[in-house]
Amino acid sequence: MRWRLLRRRLSISAPRMTVRSHMAWPLRWAVVAVALGFSGALALWAFEFGRGLAGLGPDSRVSTQAMAELRQQLDAVRLDRERAQSIANTADSLLKAERATQQRLAEEVKALEMENLALKDDLGFFERLLPASGEGLSVRGLQADLPAAGQLRFQLLVMQQGGRALPDFKGRYEVLLSGTQDGKPWNMSAPIVTRPLQFKQYQRIDGLAEYPVVAVVKQVQVRVLDEAGQLRATQSLKL
Repeated sequence: MRWRLLRRRLSISAPRMTVRSHMAWPLRWAVVAVALGFSGALALWAFEFGRGLAGLGPDSRVSTQAMAELRQQLDAVRLDRERAQSIANTADSLLKAERATQQRLAEEVKALEMENLALKDDLGFFERLLPASGEGLSVRGLQADLPAAGQLRFQLLVMQQGGRALPDFKGRYEVLLSGTQDGKPWNMSAPIVTRPLQFKQYQRIDGLAEYPVVAVVKQVQVRVLDEAGQLRATQSLKL
């Protein structure tokens, strides 16, 4: 019986046995206190380290002052940049305005040059037409050309001499053409142009007329008639 009990205790099926070391309660409390103190110190160190990173530590006043100085410098740089940008924008606007003014002045100069040339042409035209002496009605400076087939462009000046006390002339002017057609002499049966005419001292006339394309114009004649249909002046031009 004893043998069985002994073998049973020594076998695998024997009951488990726990070995515990005995520690006094004061020693246990001391170990716990040391662990808590270490944890508290570690937490305090982490807290102080976080405050230092956030600028809330003992050196936070210095960091705040440095941050304020940096912000002032940044504001000054931004102000300088805005001033430089404003100056650049003003200079660009002035440059554009100057270019526009130069372009406008160039266009005005070109227009004045063209007007000057036109005035010179008119002056030369009138100088050629002014009579040396005499009185009455006259046609002067008759000019004509053929810009296209079937078209006649003409220019002339009708003048009335005798002083400023002359009454206004009232009548009409006519333009007649003559030449050849199919190798034969050709004359228009009626004036190609008939227009009323009224002026005091002189009247410049410009016009464009059409005629049959098959005709070849050789001569242009201008006649001035009064209100009664009486011929007062005439002039012819050969082309």
